Amino acid sequence: MASEILINVRPSETRVAYIENGVLNDLKIEQKTSPTLVGSVHRGKVLRVLPGMQAAFVDIGLDRAAFLYVGDVRPNLEGDGSDLLDGETEGDEASVGAESGMASNAMSSNAIDAADRPKIQELLTEGQWILVQVAKDPLGTKGARITTHISLPGRHVVYLPTLNHRGVSRRIEEGAERDRLRDIVNAIDPKGGVIVRTAGEGATDASLRNDLDYLNRLWLDVQKAYEKRTKPGLVHAEPDVELRALRDSLSEEVDRVVIDDEETHKKILAFLGQFMPRYKNKVSLYREERPLFDQYEIDLEISRSLERKIWLKSGGYIVIDEAEALVVIDVNTGRYVGKRDLEDTILKTNLEAVREIAHQLRIRNCGGIIIIDFIDMEKEAHREKILESLREELVRDRAKTTVVAMSNLGLVEMTRKRIRPSLVKTLCEPCSHCDGKAYVKTKSTVAREIFRDLEREGVALNSESVLVVHCHAEIGDYIYAEETEALEDVERRVGQSVVFKLEPGFHREQYEIFKAGPQTSKGLK
Repeated sequence: MASEILINVRPSETRVAYIENGVLNDLKIEQKTSPTLVGSVHRGKVLRVLPGMQAAFVDIGLDRAAFLYVGDVRPNLEGDGSDLLDGETEGDEASVGAESGMASNAMSSNAIDAADRPKIQELLTEGQWILVQVAKDPLGTKGARITTHISLPGRHVVYLPTLNHRGVSRRIEEGAERDRLRDIVNAIDPKGGVIVRTAGEGATDASLRNDLDYLNRLWLDVQKAYEKRTKPGLVHAEPDVELRALRDSLSEEVDRVVIDDEETHKKILAFLGQFMPRYKNKVSLYREERPLFDQYEIDLEISRSLERKIWLKSGGYIVIDEAEALVVIDVNTGRYVGKRDLEDTILKTNLEAVREIAHQLRIRNCGGIIIIDFIDMEKEAHREKILESLREELVRDRAKTTVVAMSNLGLVEMTRKRIRPSLVKTLCEPCSHCDGKAYVKTKSTVAREIFRDLEREGVALNSESVLVVHCHAEIGDYIYAEETEALEDVERRVGQSVVFKLEPGFHREQYEIFKAGPQTSKGLK
């Protein structure tokens, strides 16, 4: 399988695309004005402890306080390590955050049974200083999600200095190799926990030792930086997105890495020379006049992934609606009429939709609860085939996903771990006309609101005068064309004439009513 990593660098943003057989398989975009905070380590100060929520708000030097759940609080934060959790469990690369370097929240929250877990008020006090790591970027109005369980990712392993957790990525399936890697880690016997990543498959004893030595030194540097800092703020930041992408994705399966910026090319060669020298010959500098992403039609794929409706090759289509709390995906046959019978047509459309849905979830980086409304299928075997196909497609997803059985209505519930904002949240903003509602009031609705406000203002003024309504041109034209009778009725009721002044710059729902000077202002601001 031919694979390439494309890195497009510009002063305002860096984009990294992972290509398999000419098809975009993964995309990361980091804007200079809003870089990801995931994986960064901070000195934090507890602002509020909320027993009712079993959580705390912590100042880590950002605009908004970060959120810390009780399950992410390490017992005896000031202890000497005797509180570390024992036990060897299977690690999942996605759950420890291959990209972000964060330990799975489940690792800390499930390590202690909920009934035996101390209360948040027993673990934290207001004004307390703590070392924390960002697990999720701020999303919308929510602050960053943080944890006291620090995880530091290397090339082959993730080091967990606050846990005694030994594991191997589930993506390494061969039993003998898993045993070999586990034996090496146990022989090294590092202080703290270790999860061998997928990239660690086939790694030598020396490679794993070097990785752990580097991460142990990094942990000591983090602790020193924490002690030196006197205010809430950053003590350790993750590398730039292009270096993180190579650290997490570069392997023998990747044929080449293409960069279109000379300075970044030099930086990457230096990085690989220090940590992954055997891959330096895979790196090349792109010098063509045509933009790199145009050469591979990546920008076209990005534009497609920002659309609400995605057409399938057969003529069917899927509709993706992304809300704050969940993502809803609807599958439709569209123009596809099939060749045999209805059930066969539905099955083929649903199977094609499964592949496109898995692809779009990766590119769009949708997270949280996802509801998929497949076309209803009568046969149980067909429903099982769709579920099996969906799970197979999601195996390639680096983010942790969980699929629930299909309901009788053809609805599939699934979750996908959300770490950073989605593609839509990164590249788009709420519409200035509808303010993100995805709808605006009809012309007739706005017209009637104007009439009601004219009645209120006319009665309040109680004098003969002319009321001037400033409004959007569409509203004024509509009133003069369709609502003349209603307008005459308003003028008769208030005993005043009403004239309209059309304002091209107004939003369609915005209007203002004046008499000689500003008296009132109504509508959307």
